[in-house]
Amino acid sequence: MVRENADALREGMRRRGKLEQFAPLVDRAQELDRERRATIQAVEERKAARNSASQEVGRRKKAGENADELMASTRALGEEITRLESELATSQGELDAILLEFPNITAPDVPEGDETANFVARSWGTPMAAGTVRPHWEIGEALGLIDLPRGAKISGSGFIVYRGMGARLQRALLNLMLDLHTQQHGYEEAWVPLFVNRTSMLGTGQLPKFEEDMYALRDDALFAIPTAEVPLTNLFGEEILDGAALPHAITAFSSCFRREAGSAGKDTRGLLRVHQFDKVELVRFCAPEDSAAQHELLTSHAEKVLQLLGLPYRVLLLAAGDTGFSSAKTYDLEVFAPGVGKWLEVSSCSNFGDFQARRANIRYRPAAGEKPRFVHTINGSGLALPRIVASLLEQYQQPDGTVLVPEALRPYLGTDRIG
Repeated sequence: MVRENADALREGMRRRGKLEQFAPLVDRAQELDRERRATIQAVEERKAARNSASQEVGRRKKAGENADELMASTRALGEEITRLESELATSQGELDAILLEFPNITAPDVPEGDETANFVARSWGTPMAAGTVRPHWEIGEALGLIDLPRGAKISGSGFIVYRGMGARLQRALLNLMLDLHTQQHGYEEAWVPLFVNRTSMLGTGQLPKFEEDMYALRDDALFAIPTAEVPLTNLFGEEILDGAALPHAITAFSSCFRREAGSAGKDTRGLLRVHQFDKVELVRFCAPEDSAAQHELLTSHAEKVLQLLGLPYRVLLLAAGDTGFSSAKTYDLEVFAPGVGKWLEVSSCSNFGDFQARRANIRYRPAAGEKPRFVHTINGSGLALPRIVASLLEQYQQPDGTVLVPEALRPYLGTDRIG
């Protein structure tokens, strides 16, 4: 794209509101690409000249002729090749670093602008009036479900202990979601590592941009996953999938870890912004021509969880300036929490096009004998637990201080009321 369609790249950055930031990088990438190709040609020419000279040296020696001058020329060509290859490695390294900085190009139907240009694509249910019930941290502590002080004592702020029925509620929600997605929506279930290497983080786009938000094991060159999207997507890194087996859908529960380095002072109370949380993730791999429909399908799967739980929600189509780094198009699912009077994001369902597939080298072969193509990847939370718990405690609390349990959750929790 830098070489053949830089105008489209600049336009993509403009739509995200980042043209001023990235225009110089486009120019520098083009310059480095020209230098790289010129250097490659120079290396090939000198290697050809060295090979020819080496053959002539061999001929002269065999004929008993003097080849000292030609041998010196051959050595000089070797030194020149070494110098040029060093320059090539330097320019290639700088070019690779620049290319990793570019966010994805948003889809044509994504509106321009910042978060103020996000719009509600659809909604479901009728939210309660704000401020009519107690916030979730009050009802949660009163019922012994959430232990915020002890979470802070043993780990620090932003870490939560769930106790008694609160712990069981976590397990019940996870099982409900996994059963729904595997038994009704056709996802393969996986159980994935909680730590991944740098290559995996690069593949899905968390690195290099978001390194400050990650927990890292520096001695082992591993990162705690911010979402199961990372290991699930990278399962097929450097592989060629069978086109006949697409689309392929896979889901996993995992704990997720985020430093939230850029969110100091935001939503610090209760469960709204924490450093460790549990989440069920949905990932789909598909052919490019199917990705728009597969994105809508995955989003509907996440919505189904909210419908089963009876939580009023809305679906936001994010504007280009508010769309995530790797995404071409994102729907945010937000539930209303009447106790805090806010819409809370519980899932981002994104179509990445071939952005992640190019970084992780995930391809598929459409048919036998055909050239492999990059897959499209789609993922979303199905769902993240903390804000679901917050919304449930606020939406379903009763005047007597108990909390009703949504009907779909009762077989998993073993009760119709928390009290």
